[in-house]
Amino acid sequence: MIDNSMKKKLPIGIDDFAEIRTEDFYYVDKTAMIRDLLNAWGKVNLFTRPRRFGKSLNMSMLKTFLEIGCDKSLFEGLEISKETQLCEKYMGQFPVISISLKTVHGNNYEFAKNELCTVIAKEALRFSFLATSERLTETDRKRYAQLTKVDDTLKSAFAMSVATITSSLNTLSQLLEKYYERKVIILIDEYDVPLAKANERNYYDEMIVLIRNMLDAALKSNQSLYFAVMTGCLRVSKESIFTGLNNPKIYSLLDTRCDERFGFTDTEVQQMLEYYGLSTYFDITKEWYDGYRVVNTYVYNPWDVINWCDQLLTGTDKRPKSYWKNSSGNEEVKKFIRRMGNGVTKAQIERLISGETVQKKIEEQLTYNTMYDNVENMWSLLFATGYLTPSEMPDGNLVRLKVPNNEVRDIFSEFILELFEEKVAEDGTLVTEFCNALKNGDTANVERVFTKGMGKTISIRDTAVRKEFKENFYHGLILGIMFFKSDWGITSNRESGNGYYDIQIEIEEEEIGIVIEVKYAEGGNLDSACAEALDQINKNNYTAELKEDDMHKILKYGIACYKKQCKVVLEREAFDAD
Repeated sequence: MIDNSMKKKLPIGIDDFAEIRTEDFYYVDKTAMIRDLLNAWGKVNLFTRPRRFGKSLNMSMLKTFLEIGCDKSLFEGLEISKETQLCEKYMGQFPVISISLKTVHGNNYEFAKNELCTVIAKEALRFSFLATSERLTETDRKRYAQLTKVDDTLKSAFAMSVATITSSLNTLSQLLEKYYERKVIILIDEYDVPLAKANERNYYDEMIVLIRNMLDAALKSNQSLYFAVMTGCLRVSKESIFTGLNNPKIYSLLDTRCDERFGFTDTEVQQMLEYYGLSTYFDITKEWYDGYRVVNTYVYNPWDVINWCDQLLTGTDKRPKSYWKNSSGNEEVKKFIRRMGNGVTKAQIERLISGETVQKKIEEQLTYNTMYDNVENMWSLLFATGYLTPSEMPDGNLVRLKVPNNEVRDIFSEFILELFEEKVAEDGTLVTEFCNALKNGDTANVERVFTKGMGKTISIRDTAVRKEFKENFYHGLILGIMFFKSDWGITSNRESGNGYYDIQIEIEEEEIGIVIEVKYAEGGNLDSACAEALDQINKNNYTAELKEDDMHKILKYGIACYKKQCKVVLEREAFDAD
């Protein structure tokens, strides 16, 4: 038994490299990215990866390594420390401007512009010595003051004109070069977040002009720039934002360079699980959180792996969860699912959910204001944001796409079921017919109405996707029908007897208790699956809680599903409380 009280802490929500290294957090060594980046060399470099894939931590790592005053001990024992010549040339040798635009997401343009002012001003304040430096002229010091000016009215907010914002990074670069007599490195994390939020909230045209002009001044017409690195989810089209830049070097999901530097590899996950004594969970970790293909490399979502390890170490529930889903609104998938029947076919979604592939043309350069204009753009968006991944090497810009893992499959399933509930709500008789048949033990009508309901959504193909997922999907369809039965006590996946039942219902006024076990009928053998479901109910004593709650009439249902077929069997159990 491993004593994890003496182990390194898991860095949940921490993207500060120095904090991770000094406060004894577990660190997956990605410092080889520094070598790869500097050896490949580009004046302006853009890394595009899905959210929660370690972009911010890698940018913090770059800043810590390159910035004047670098604590070299932070890199001892890491991969980059083996590159002695590179370390001598670059480590701690540059003034670094480092900003993240992830917080620039106001509800309107003015609010977002003020948030951008705050981001720039806080970074400028890191160099407060410029305000009084004798190395600068009085004019220079006044220019610096404009970057940290507080609004006279609001007192607590920073105030810059549009012209000052536009030139801010350029100005700060010039002042730092003058002070240090060295050119400057600029790091911009999540450069596209302001554009995504502006598009959602209808001020895109104003924000794209502001961001474009700021980047143009900082990254093209900036004689003080040594090199720059940006990160984001999307490679926003050159025509909309990078018109002034000369050939930025792009490190995308279709690029072999730095393919292992974002996300965790198989080896890195195995090492982490072994370190915490969790090696027996490797297979399920792989099924749920691996599968993102970056050309020749498959990687795991780091956010998921770290949270999953924490759950295994500190919680009693050892079932995997969708952590990535809870870190975003997942609007991309929602809008895609709602296009079903309007450019997106049921067959395409059925293939993806069932673990199969679809071949699509991928356009890597998108604009936020046209992402949802057509289905082709939406396929590209789902690829760029990590909801779909290549199953093989691309053929030009044609890519065979698949759902990467169980977690993302679960996200698709959730929004399919959400849409199903909406369709059920439109059919006022479906809920009444189904619930009446269920309560009355009318298996023929339970079958008929559930089959009718299944016709409103996708089916699950008989593929290699785990049986557990297929059963959960049909389980969700049943709950979707009963969702509107507010006068019934309906619970799901709760412990009773010797296990976890699928669905339990208590109809208190009539003292009727119902327990339902759902099975996917592999190969279409519905009779066998129904028998297996009832056997599981009886073997694990799932009716125990119903008896404790004085339900005198108990109905035990085994429901088997295969594609859009179902079979329902029933056992009745009378129970007289003492």
